[in-house]
Amino acid sequence: MATARSDWPSTAEDTSVVTRCGRTIAVRRLRLAVADRPIDRVALDVGQDQGGEPGTWAALTADEARDLARLLLLHANGVEHDGDRRP
Repeated sequence: MATARSDWPSTAEDTSVVTRCGRTIAVRRLRLAVADRPIDRVALDVGQDQGGEPGTWAALTADEARDLARLLLLHANGVEHDGDRRP
């Protein structure tokens, strides 16, 4: 089932997740203003951890972002199901 666009967060909404280890993972739209044609990307910013270790970032095309989302969902499903089999 496709998600209706009205269900998607707007760019004005908080689009960050804080992990249990304290890293903030922010997802935003990145637009590079090039004279002849703007370049749009999905920016993924993984901030520093609680101990101050530096984070990293990536700028993904729309297709790359979809591929990453698919892999995250696939692995999240596996983790949930593997957890059900633990004694």
